[in-house]
Amino acid sequence: MAVARTNTGCIRRGCDERRATARDEKAPMKVEEKGTRGEGNQLLARMPAALADLMFAHLEPVSLPQGLVIEQPNEPVEHIYFPTGGVISIVAMNGEGNAQIEAGLVGREGMSGTMVVMGTDRSPHQTTVQIAGTGYRLEADRLRDALEQEPLRERLLHYCHTLSVQTAHTALANAKLKLDARLARWLLMCHDRIDGDEVMLTHDFLSIMLGVRRAGVTVSLHILEGQGLVRATRGQIRILNRRGLEEMVGGCYGVPEAEYARLMRD
Repeated sequence: MAVARTNTGCIRRGCDERRATARDEKAPMKVEEKGTRGEGNQLLARMPAALADLMFAHLEPVSLPQGLVIEQPNEPVEHIYFPTGGVISIVAMNGEGNAQIEAGLVGREGMSGTMVVMGTDRSPHQTTVQIAGTGYRLEADRLRDALEQEPLRERLLHYCHTLSVQTAHTALANAKLKLDARLARWLLMCHDRIDGDEVMLTHDFLSIMLGVRRAGVTVSLHILEGQGLVRATRGQIRILNRRGLEEMVGGCYGVPEAEYARLMRD
């Protein structure tokens, strides 16, 4: 499956370029897949066959409905998920469980359960399907067995690194950007991981992901709509001008995507 590629970063462009449609560009994370290994998961598809064969015989195709919790805080992880469609959210929660915010986002470029790669069996985070899709799952013990092979372990540790870079830049964006720009960055990251330009999410779900009140999401969407960047309807946000979203976010988008492209190339 071939997908589009663009330059990294957020370069200021002229007025004519700003009128380009969202479909004209995608982020560099959308590397071109080779062959059919992984059936749409880029981490699997771009893995050398000798490494991939260690896991592929044990992969189980699954559907990923919105709201499915695949990892609970402080509970052992039983399965690792490799999405082929949809988006998974890693949600940080406080000790009481009454405050939460998205800390990481995973789509067909990656996998859940990175704590297993790093040698532990659980984390304090909750991992939930944010946008419905499909994927494969692998028993955590099968992954542990495969990680005895150093080349595979190194490959997956590279992915863990890119996810940690994404998390750090999410913290940076949360501290430095206004809510409308944070929403723009989040939409760009989702757009990188889905087909088409429609992001299927409600305001309530967005408020949890961004750690704000629903009213703040509504106001921010109105700002983006007023600038002709998106069109929001009930349960759906359509990306109209991706370049305009990139310009709004500036340098807070692009660094994690470039790091992924650097480490995950063949």
